Amino acid sequence: MQAKSGIVSRSVSSVSSPRSGSFFARLLAILSVAVTIVMVDSVNADAEAANPKYAGIVVDAKTGNVLYSENADRLQYPASLTKMMTLYMTFEALEQGRIRLDTPVPFSAHAAAQAPTKLGVRAGGTITVEQGILGLVTLSANDAATALGEMLGGGSEDRFAQLMTAKAHALGMTRTTYRNANGLPNTAQMTTARDQARLGIALRQHFPQYYGYFSTRAFKFGSRTIRSHNRLVGSVRGVDGIKTGYTRAAGFNLVSSVQVDDKSIVGVVMGGASTPARDAQMRNLIATYLPKASSRGGSSALIAQAAPAPAMIVTPAPVQPQKAQQVAKTITAAQPPVSAAAADISLPHKGPLPDARYQVAETEVAYAEAAAPKSDNPLVAQPMPAPTKVKTMTFKQQAAVAAPKPTPASVPSEQGDTSVDNVTTASTTPSPTRAASTSNGPAGWVVQVGISPSRQMAMDLLEGAKSKGGKALASAKPFAVAYAAGGDQLYRARFGGFDDQRDAVNACKALKRAGIKCWAAAQ
Repeated sequence: MQAKSGIVSRSVSSVSSPRSGSFFARLLAILSVAVTIVMVDSVNADAEAANPKYAGIVVDAKTGNVLYSENADRLQYPASLTKMMTLYMTFEALEQGRIRLDTPVPFSAHAAAQAPTKLGVRAGGTITVEQGILGLVTLSANDAATALGEMLGGGSEDRFAQLMTAKAHALGMTRTTYRNANGLPNTAQMTTARDQARLGIALRQHFPQYYGYFSTRAFKFGSRTIRSHNRLVGSVRGVDGIKTGYTRAAGFNLVSSVQVDDKSIVGVVMGGASTPARDAQMRNLIATYLPKASSRGGSSALIAQAAPAPAMIVTPAPVQPQKAQQVAKTITAAQPPVSAAAADISLPHKGPLPDARYQVAETEVAYAEAAAPKSDNPLVAQPMPAPTKVKTMTFKQQAAVAAPKPTPASVPSEQGDTSVDNVTTASTTPSPTRAASTSNGPAGWVVQVGISPSRQMAMDLLEGAKSKGGKALASAKPFAVAYAAGGDQLYRARFGGFDDQRDAVNACKALKRAGIKCWAAAQ
């Protein structure tokens, strides 16, 4: 014992020399700060769990097993977690070819009047779909959410909220009701922590090609740099999204998806007392339950491996209404990657698009019956809900409106600047490869990848699909077949030039492996 004491004494003496004294002091200061941070996080997490408004859940995303649950089925206000469903509906419309990332999103007076936080676009102005997505995942922009909802709901946010609710129930979110697209206070808009966990898993599994947007740390909107409210992205290993939310009635909400090595969880914290307390509780849940998650129980493709989005995405300023049709693709950094892991996964299994009909005006969309699920995940083992039936309308161009510069408003700490810079526009020229095809296309076997309201959009869809089809589509001929439906002219996006059924089926399989739905048929 004395010998050990002597060793300690000599060690202390050796570091107490004038040369090493400052180092020792700095070391003690660093250790003191680290211990303080751990203690503060622990206190915040404990206080959060005792908060009467608190609800939380942690789900093993591979098995569906609930690793932690507290008040997980109690009705709560979703606040801006609502935008997760708005984004789900947006991604679905993108995948179906009903809209594109550069489609103009018009702002009505109702959308422009939404409370902060917001992009601040005036009534009559437009942004692109992609700017809307980025505005939702970073700034949690209420005006952009409403504008997207109105566009997808045929001009009515109320109608869009009905579609959101129907989609939620189809996903198994049986206790969720939506009344608006952004999550601003409405006493009838309710959800549960368990339902939000289900939605978080669904977003990963169904739209891996767009999921990378959730890890965006900042994007440039005109001259503004908008940074994400989600402080765990980039600061906690494995966190790649998903969404924050706050209203006074709801408290501070957070849904986080985490992937580390072979383990994956989705955590939900609702009703938090503050941003630091909420974040500390989520960190505590991740640290406690990620090690308990299964590294088996599901294939690695069950949850898509979406790589992080770039730290900064640059987009131009909002677009003047009269030039809305000339908008170019806005993303100038690398786009969120497309993952083949989307194919044949659970929570919904996405069946092939048959001879569907997308109607532009006052008609419904018809789709094939969804295939049976292929997952053993009890949380998500159910067929993919069919795309929500929608009614859409054509927005008329309006007179030019100057870019807004609203007066800054007092907003919570999670909300940001609402100013918008002057308007700029860009234009696109059709690629030579997108030339119009014959009315019926080549005879023989064909592969159809979707239906669009215009020939140009159909050819865009084909061009994107061909780049992912590899050798199976090397000699395929893209073409758009026009047909009338309910007085509207629509276009089937197809590949032709296949010698027989086997070649067409193999090409379709290659597309499915790349996350593109399709079906083969004789022309």
